[in-house]
Amino acid sequence: MYSNRVDTVERLIASTRELLWERGYTGTSPRAVQQRSGVGQGSMYHHFAGKRELALAAITRTAEEMRVMAEERLSLPGTAAETVTRYLRREREVLRGCPVGRLTQDPDVMSDPVLRAPVEETFRWLSERLARVLQEGLRRGEFDAALDPRATADALVAVLQGGYVLARAADSTAPFDRALDGVLGLLAARTATAPPAGPAAARTSTA
Repeated sequence: MYSNRVDTVERLIASTRELLWERGYTGTSPRAVQQRSGVGQGSMYHHFAGKRELALAAITRTAEEMRVMAEERLSLPGTAAETVTRYLRREREVLRGCPVGRLTQDPDVMSDPVLRAPVEETFRWLSERLARVLQEGLRRGEFDAALDPRATADALVAVLQGGYVLARAADSTAPFDRALDGVLGLLAARTATAPPAGPAAARTSTA
């Protein structure tokens, strides 16, 4: 019984997530969810009070998965620049857009404080998490002192999300790739240059 209940709830959430990504909130009708999930109307309303509650569960799940995927890459060893590059360059369904980012273009989601909350929290978390990576790099001397970790983190998130928009507009991943090339190039320009080794350093290195 418990297994069947979990399976039904998961199918409803998974189907709603897909429909929100494809059609937005308005296009995600209860009937569409039922057809996609194979769950009947009675069973759907047994688990969820209505479309809004189901949408909240789906949006929350999508936001949680985005954070988990980001953390997996941002917590791996490496320099700050390597960490940021690894996160930005990960495999993505660029032409489908970011499943969380696309919700920001949905007026029905953005006008509802409850539905908007997981979206807002996720982007705030991502910016703060990237800022911590950059701050640690700054502390280790990987960047010059002019780098502003928080402002740079916001710029990274903005370029990433804007890259999705440009790619979808052009129906090509090329603008997305160029946007990442550009922002990573700007970050590289802030990488601290190690001073040339002098005689003392040479002696130390060969001792």
